[in-house]
Amino acid sequence: MSVVQSVDNVALLPAYLAAGTAVLVLLADLLVARGRVTLATAAAGAAATALGAALVGGGDERRTFCVGPDCSYVFGGRAALVAVVVALLTLGVLALSGPLLRAGQSPTGEYCFLLACSMTGGVVLGAAGDLITLIVALETLTLPLYVLVGLRRDSLASAEAAVTFFVVSVVATTLTLLGAALLYAATGGLHLGRIGAILADRPDLLDLPLTTAAVALVVLGLAFKVAAVPFHAWAPATYDGAPLPVAAYLSTASKLGGVVALLAVVQHALPAGVTGPVLALLAVLTMTVGNLVALRQRRTVRLLAWSSVAQAGYILAPLGALALAAGRTADARTAAYAAAVAYAVFFVVLELAAFAALVALRPAGADGGTLDDLRGAARRHPWRAAALGLALVGLAGLPPGLAGLFAKVTVVRSLLDGGAGWLAVVVAVNAVIGLAYYLRLTATLWAGPTAGPAGTPGGDAPGVGSGGAPAVVPVRARTVGVVLAVATAAALVLGFAPQLVLDVAAR
Repeated sequence: MSVVQSVDNVALLPAYLAAGTAVLVLLADLLVARGRVTLATAAAGAAATALGAALVGGGDERRTFCVGPDCSYVFGGRAALVAVVVALLTLGVLALSGPLLRAGQSPTGEYCFLLACSMTGGVVLGAAGDLITLIVALETLTLPLYVLVGLRRDSLASAEAAVTFFVVSVVATTLTLLGAALLYAATGGLHLGRIGAILADRPDLLDLPLTTAAVALVVLGLAFKVAAVPFHAWAPATYDGAPLPVAAYLSTASKLGGVVALLAVVQHALPAGVTGPVLALLAVLTMTVGNLVALRQRRTVRLLAWSSVAQAGYILAPLGALALAAGRTADARTAAYAAAVAYAVFFVVLELAAFAALVALRPAGADGGTLDDLRGAARRHPWRAAALGLALVGLAGLPPGLAGLFAKVTVVRSLLDGGAGWLAVVVAVNAVIGLAYYLRLTATLWAGPTAGPAGTPGGDAPGVGSGGAPAVVPVRARTVGVVLAVATAAALVLGFAPQLVLDVAAR
């Protein structure tokens, strides 16, 4: 067999564009040394990456780095969807970061370079066909975020969040690598399809403790990346300590990467009969704990972080149907995989809209504040508050946020098709619990001022905050408004055309 491989450069075009963006950002920061030029270079590269991925993914599936029938890089419809979403999320976060960078709280060159590197990992991740490519791409997506979380100057909370995120992620990566090594020792394969075929042809391997430990370590290691319970404790502290745009990226692109990685190994490599019960348990714990703890939150970003944990449970729920024989038929599996990807896409669009509205309602460089800081925001900034309210009711699964509604319907339908009616009931009950904190935050936006200390209508006078301090002025940046408008429009469009995402996710 020839060891010389032909390289399909067209399949690799989105990865080239993403990696090239990181290089161009470095050059722009070195040679021009102007923040606006560096930021514009990163934004143009992200847009080009999204366009390139859409064009390549619009054709037939392309494969490269192949040995026989096994390929390390497979760029098809789902990989293109992931690459486009990650690139657009990067573009949106760059736009949201404008006020933060202009305030001088983070160095523009390093900030844009790290985001571009993370985008490169996300683009490659969707096309990964073997364990090595998968883990390297996932770490390329995650590693820059350790620095981005702690890049806010003079912020102890930011440094603490970065250390927490780093330590937990290192543990997760160690577990995943150990599981991959044990899986290679048990099967002799690294390509996802080859591992799946070997385990299907030799069911006796599943009786080996080595294989059981390998499957468990891979699944649990990737569960850290999704922030699934009980591997979730890092998420609230990290989100709250990070700059708001970085928190937006963590809760969208980073979570999407974890979902894609977990889906890849479950769909192609690991036996459904083994992973199904584990994923069903993780889904129940994740959505239940996330929703119950979110009810007690008073800080806005922590509430969104715990709701993001709960949303991860909804994403994992369709994969829990694989625990039953009815959920392992060809049609049921296809519906489950498509539902997980589609829900993740719907979620990240609504989550980005929520964070964009929060950035617009908060002063430049500030954290998310408390729920009381948003009290009456709709009276002062009706359009921004309306966008935040639409994103929140969408995450809750209520109209007019039809994207969130169809996402939950898609998950429940896939569970019913897979015979997991009990899990569909758990999803429905948790969706009702989630209404409490989503609607509470939405109602706070339109609430009147709180009573003063003497029981008289207190509210703060215009321009004056609590304790007589000057009131903070929210961000007034055109780029933030554009991101907010585009994310809101995307959520509305997806709500009226959800089948488009489902069709691409099923490819």
